Amino acid sequence: MSDFVNGFWGYFISIVAVGGVAFCVWLLYSQRRWLGVQPAGSGQVEDTGHVWDGDLTELNNPVPGWWTWMFLLACAVALGYLFLMPGLGSYQGQLGYSSANEVAQQQARMAEAVRPIYARFETMTIPQIAADPGAREIGQRLFLNTCAQCHGSDAKGGPSFPNLADNDWLYGGSPDTIMQTITNGRVGVMPPWKSVIDPKAAGDIAQYVRSLSGLAADPERVLRGQHGYQTYCIACHGADGKGNPVLGAPNLTDDVWLYGSSETSIIRTILEGRENHMPAHGDILTPVQIKILTAWVWGLSNKPDAPSQPAPAAPSADQALPHG
Repeated sequence: MSDFVNGFWGYFISIVAVGGVAFCVWLLYSQRRWLGVQPAGSGQVEDTGHVWDGDLTELNNPVPGWWTWMFLLACAVALGYLFLMPGLGSYQGQLGYSSANEVAQQQARMAEAVRPIYARFETMTIPQIAADPGAREIGQRLFLNTCAQCHGSDAKGGPSFPNLADNDWLYGGSPDTIMQTITNGRVGVMPPWKSVIDPKAAGDIAQYVRSLSGLAADPERVLRGQHGYQTYCIACHGADGKGNPVLGAPNLTDDVWLYGSSETSIIRTILEGRENHMPAHGDILTPVQIKILTAWVWGLSNKPDAPSQPAPAAPSADQALPHG
């Protein structure tokens, strides 16, 4: 309730909430007075004049006392809730409750419960963890629960999502780099060039880029595209087209294409640019969970050595899943 773009909405919600309760009390009071008025000394209930089916008459009976008190009690409970709990815009409530704190407490309890399972992996290296059968089971479950939504259950990715099962890495495939990516996330940006490159020139550059990886290309257009590449693309992808892991600029000389290798797709990338966001998981997974997940991903494209110690019993699915 407190995450508003400006203070106006906090006041707006507060006015609506308190005003709604006040309106209910006023409505009860005004209607109670009107409905409770009876003709003096008549001993009869006022007839509203509405009759259905010839003999079904609507009377103006007063509101029952028990219903009135129940209504007032509900209003009092509503006000008490708004006082104790966060229901008035940016007001946090006297009890200081928040769902975020509740989730954090649950995460802390879960982390404490599963700590013995992960303890033996804290001092192991990434290759050692990758070679441990029990750790690989945990890592796979962490991956399926955390990463498979984007990279697929087989880790082979898809359009705009990198394949993690090959040995092609935008930022490098060392254990430390993979761990940094999982922990802090990545933001990869290919700037759009449509303001300085026209579609025809972009098509020529696309032909040159295709030729770098051995794809079919028009030699005449390749020659023109080389000049455009050296003017606009060389700073990130390098003179040889092999990319730059520091920038996350992909290698254009292999057969790995994140968005496809067709001329149309490459032209779109040149003119409109691309932006990919790998979310950070440092606040979702514990350090040792990130370490095990790193080892599992690293092991997809690296043959781990045989384990040097017995594998632990595989934990249950609930124990292996992250507490996020």
